[in-house]
Amino acid sequence: MPVFYGTQINSALMLGTAQYPSPAILAEAFRVSGAGIATVSLRREQGGGQDFWALIRDLGVAILPNTAGCHSAKEAVTTAHMARELFDTTWIKLEVIGHSDTLQPDVFALAEAARILTDDGFQVFPYCTEDLSVCGRLLDAGCQVLMPWGAPIGSGLGINNPYGLRSLRAHFPDVPLVVDAGIGLPSHAAQAMEMGYDAVLLNTAVARAGDPVAMARAMALAVQAGAAAHAADPIGPRDMAAPSTPVIGKAFLT
Repeated sequence: MPVFYGTQINSALMLGTAQYPSPAILAEAFRVSGAGIATVSLRREQGGGQDFWALIRDLGVAILPNTAGCHSAKEAVTTAHMARELFDTTWIKLEVIGHSDTLQPDVFALAEAARILTDDGFQVFPYCTEDLSVCGRLLDAGCQVLMPWGAPIGSGLGINNPYGLRSLRAHFPDVPLVVDAGIGLPSHAAQAMEMGYDAVLLNTAVARAGDPVAMARAMALAVQAGAAAHAADPIGPRDMAAPSTPVIGKAFLT
């Protein structure tokens, strides 16, 4: 099970709380998924009021507020401070958007905001790219978790850059890593876990599915299967066939 800033989480699946058809479906999706963390947007909480906050509390999982929708370091830092007061937690999923079409992180503002927030006592979960130099700067800024994207937020494209994510895992073997964004299918979640990632974070793939509860259950099973496969030390791919039936002792006819 993943450990973030000294806190062990009972599931490698993390779910967002936006876009569900109803509060009841949101709650049931969390129940069947066994997700260990719920991400919550400060803007959504302000729109939903006390009823929404009561629903989130009743989920019985760790809360990770985020700075979704912020486009500058200053805006993200201000939002993080508001979230700390509202949710009573030093955890913050730091998002600083740099491109309106792809929602790609602004990695320069991200590193700046991460340093400011870490110095102010926050425990930062940065939504970043898989770039090794960017991730190194975030670690230098005090982050102890990295959350590289699999693909653009809400796209459902899955793992766009397997090489980059594998390289990141190999380069930072002791850092908790979470694939965040772009997961569309259970196979994508399993792939991330097979690479040795500690968790996956997704929202749209469950919330906007035809049956969110059934998809939440499928994602939970996929995460478990992927983690088990990684632990089993799977064989690597090869270019040529390798017979699975032994040839020793086989009769040779002439």
